[in-house]
Amino acid sequence: MGRITLEKVRKAFGEVEVIPPLDLTIEEGEFVVFVGPSGCGKSTLLRLIAGLEDVTGGEIRIDGQDATAVPPAKRGLAMVFQSYALYPHMSVRKNIAFPLRMAKMDRAEQDRRVTAAASVLNLTDYLDRKPGQLSGGQRQRVAIGRAIVREPAAFLFDEPLSNLDAALRVGMRLEISELHKRLKTTMIYVTHDQVEAMTMADKIVVLRAGHIEQVGSPLDLYYNPRNLFVAGFIGSPKMNLLTGPEAEKRGAHTIGIRPEHIALSTTDGAWKGRVGVAEHLGSDTFFHVHCDGVQDSMTVRVGGEVGLNYGDSVYLSPDEERMHRFDDRGLRIA
Repeated sequence: MGRITLEKVRKAFGEVEVIPPLDLTIEEGEFVVFVGPSGCGKSTLLRLIAGLEDVTGGEIRIDGQDATAVPPAKRGLAMVFQSYALYPHMSVRKNIAFPLRMAKMDRAEQDRRVTAAASVLNLTDYLDRKPGQLSGGQRQRVAIGRAIVREPAAFLFDEPLSNLDAALRVGMRLEISELHKRLKTTMIYVTHDQVEAMTMADKIVVLRAGHIEQVGSPLDLYYNPRNLFVAGFIGSPKMNLLTGPEAEKRGAHTIGIRPEHIALSTTDGAWKGRVGVAEHLGSDTFFHVHCDGVQDSMTVRVGGEVGLNYGDSVYLSPDEERMHRFDDRGLRIA
């Protein structure tokens, strides 16, 4: 259970088309991440799947059944929002059980599902607390628990970690990934953070202005970006992109090279430059090098600490076999 198919699905608000017709298949049990910049249509697409927005055209099928006109409550999906939306006067137990009570489920079955969800989410010791007595991460787990007890065909997450601080985001990212491994249920996750997408997804859907730019595994998108947009969006730090003579002599309009695929030397190399800002992260150092004849600084990843200072002369040598070439339309050259 949990296979979702979109066929020529589109969405328009009046004369403005925000989702041009698109096709997408999400297989049963997959963890799929919709990622893209603000305004790319990822949350709108999720809301179309959930039934919270009406489609303008096309068809949405859930487990082979046409769900395009089915109300949200009857689609068998559970959504977790950016805001926790918990009832402050209710205990954790009652918050998690709330959708079951609304469905008038048998009390014994309610208790069984709440107990099971609390165990999975490490909330057993907090069932009698109120939301105000919990941390942000715990409150988000309660919101996820409220979704789990419905035993849905798929979970839909709309930027659920945006309200958490950096440390909690990392922890919750791991918890949601672990939850997916345990439940083996289809999950669709929306984020603007490509690091979340890379670390969590089985399959990433990169969106821009409502269009699907590329669909693939995280490593497929990282090593084989279909176009300049995907190349520049996926990866942290970003891929170095160059135009001009260096690209032209390689038969391209633009060339791209990842920071880890550039060798740095103080003696010789292909491109001469000067060290700019250095970002020291302990295990890695990222140098921003200003190269002669190159319009933008080049980001170079070096393992550990390197004894270079601002303004030092260095040489860079790109790994030609790892270089990406793009034509004047921004499309990858094979």
